Amino acid sequence: MATLFKHRKGAEAMGPDGSMTLGGHLKELRNRVVFCAVLYAVAFLGFLAVADQLINVLTAMASGSFEFISIDPQEKLIQYFRVALIAALIVDIPFIAYHIYAFAKPGLKKTESFFFGLVLVMGLGLFVVGVLFAYFVSLPFMLNFMASLEGADYIVQTTSIASYVSFCITIFLIFGAVFEMPLVVVVLSRMGIVSPSLMKSARGVMVVLIFFVAAVITPPDVVSQTMVALPMCLLYIISTFLCKIFYKKHQDAMEDDEDEDEEDEEEA
Repeated sequence: MATLFKHRKGAEAMGPDGSMTLGGHLKELRNRVVFCAVLYAVAFLGFLAVADQLINVLTAMASGSFEFISIDPQEKLIQYFRVALIAALIVDIPFIAYHIYAFAKPGLKKTESFFFGLVLVMGLGLFVVGVLFAYFVSLPFMLNFMASLEGADYIVQTTSIASYVSFCITIFLIFGAVFEMPLVVVVLSRMGIVSPSLMKSARGVMVVLIFFVAAVITPPDVVSQTMVALPMCLLYIISTFLCKIFYKKHQDAMEDDEDEDEEDEEEA
């Protein structure tokens, strides 16, 4: 992979000063985009062949609680394509992140390159943790709770496969996005926008805001709201701890810049 996207040093790619020309950058970008697109297509075809097993993985969370039906003739087939497209995207995202980093790395400083790579890895990792938390903890609890609600005896717990897949994908995206909170705080702290004192003083307001956001983005029941709000509160505590670390790095960088400016003024 490294040789495939190696910076070309031909006359058409390098300028007189040894830097890569615009055409060279565009060719490199094209190669990276084509690679990711081909990988996505191959992954999609592979997952389409096992789409029924992917559906089984999703429905396993509600096993014994719901009966799944297909209302429209094409509904089952559409869901096969849907889960295959999403699974292929999940496989392709780490490669997309790598190529974004590799393409931007030559134009970044060493510290910027490290931080940019850390943000990409941390973002992917937190999103995966959020999805796994939803799959193993939150979703089974929500589904069992909704299936166990008391009601008329003649009401049968059934749901269309399309509605169920949409519900699962929505919850996965919500928890994946929610678990990105520490990353957002790290970036803002490194930029000096958010400080530890601000995180502590806003704690009470943020708890209320977290429960409000959880009520908006989740299905209209208290259990779903609580299952989203509690991890968000825990993530806020973790974010406060990370804010102390990265805000200190921001202050150290600012002090170093001030020292360099003073040295330049003395030399002048």
